[in-house]
Amino acid sequence: MANLQFTELAYTNLDEFVYGHAKNPVVCNNGMVIGGGTVYPEVNLTLPTMLISEETMPKVLAQYEEMIHGICSKAHELLAPGILIEIELLPPCTFNPQWGIDVTKVVKGVMDEYNTKFGLKSLLRMTVVDVREGKTLTHMYKGEHWDNVIDTFKGCAEAGADFLAIESIGGKHLHDEAVMNVDLPRAVFSLGVVGCRDMEILWDEIVKIAADANCIPSGDTACGFANTSMVMAHKNFIPKVFAAIDRVMCAVRTLVAVERGAQGPDKDCGYEGVYLKAITGRPISMEGKTAACAHSSHVGNIAACLADCWSNESVENVRLLGGMAPTVCTEQLIYDCRIMNGAASRGFALQMRDILSESDRMYDPQAYILDPAVVLKISQEIVKGKTHFERTKIAAAATINELRSAFKDGLLQLDAKELKYLDIFEKQLKSIPDNEAEFSEFMIKNSTLDKFDPAKYDFNADSAAK
Repeated sequence: MANLQFTELAYTNLDEFVYGHAKNPVVCNNGMVIGGGTVYPEVNLTLPTMLISEETMPKVLAQYEEMIHGICSKAHELLAPGILIEIELLPPCTFNPQWGIDVTKVVKGVMDEYNTKFGLKSLLRMTVVDVREGKTLTHMYKGEHWDNVIDTFKGCAEAGADFLAIESIGGKHLHDEAVMNVDLPRAVFSLGVVGCRDMEILWDEIVKIAADANCIPSGDTACGFANTSMVMAHKNFIPKVFAAIDRVMCAVRTLVAVERGAQGPDKDCGYEGVYLKAITGRPISMEGKTAACAHSSHVGNIAACLADCWSNESVENVRLLGGMAPTVCTEQLIYDCRIMNGAASRGFALQMRDILSESDRMYDPQAYILDPAVVLKISQEIVKGKTHFERTKIAAAATINELRSAFKDGLLQLDAKELKYLDIFEKQLKSIPDNEAEFSEFMIKNSTLDKFDPAKYDFNADSAAK
């Protein structure tokens, strides 16, 4: 398997680091090039609240068929140069792989119909839900849960998916505890040790499946990790600076997918994708203001600065005054992309990028760490690390330093409580030993089995550090 080691950045010139352009674009069979100069809308859709069972599957498939018809019809009507469709499969459609395969067939069939009749170019990203959790889980890499994930990937790939993706959750229980207790060392262990190791094992399999089916392994996301911190910070349950630090640390974990062979575009809900683009040159999908249908955030505009695809996150098939919600989101995304592509065609992409950044970055540390110049600066530090563990610690330290400097320079607003937490997190980070095996052994001894059971991961401190 591929085992890339990125030791330098793909970008050294800030003027080249902009939306719509990636140093290593993804060229697709239908002629669409992601990162080749055009920002494409990526429409993410899901079911309304309904039971998914063998009896209701005909209704489930009918819902997906209705949604994709509405989306493709709107894209054709508005003369979109191409669209991406993302289906984030719901748990029953992974616990029962054939259901996920049937969804893929229905959606891809409609997409092919619009291509044949109207020449509408489209690509399908199938995101298999990571069901490796719960009381019945016996092991992360064997048994029913693992088999269901792998079988769903294989079936969706064979059924016509263009991209394979997942929001993997290895180490999530550890991370949830870290978030609740604003415990930076535990977050480092979850992400930089357990999470990265899990990503290696999982993505080796995904890349194999994609190669066998001649489709593209796209990417992972820290949705279950940094997005949890983002939501908690938005509700003022945890410091915003913790969420910002967590996001940058997650970049190391998400990067593992590319190290093992993922090609992009990285998934929309992984805001850390900007760091992947800086380091690898791979294209990324991002979400912001047009994802307010799914969740609120403080990064509505700045998230678009480096986007190669622009997504709505996820929307249920419910009726709005303007039509069904997925169709409405399609229209919004197409117009968003027109603005960015229009500015680029007039030679104003950098100005548009900087306007998007300046409109958000000073108001929240989670926005500030998405500023392109900041991304390049911190990424340059991350790649100095030799291991995932070391890189995760570097990511945290560099982010703390950058946020503190930004406040002192008047570039970022932080209240006294947030500033105090920067000092607290710096002390927490310094308490982590440099020896990964020593650190892992300590963390295992201080974790309950319901949060982290090493046996289910085939994990021990010595093997983790090799």
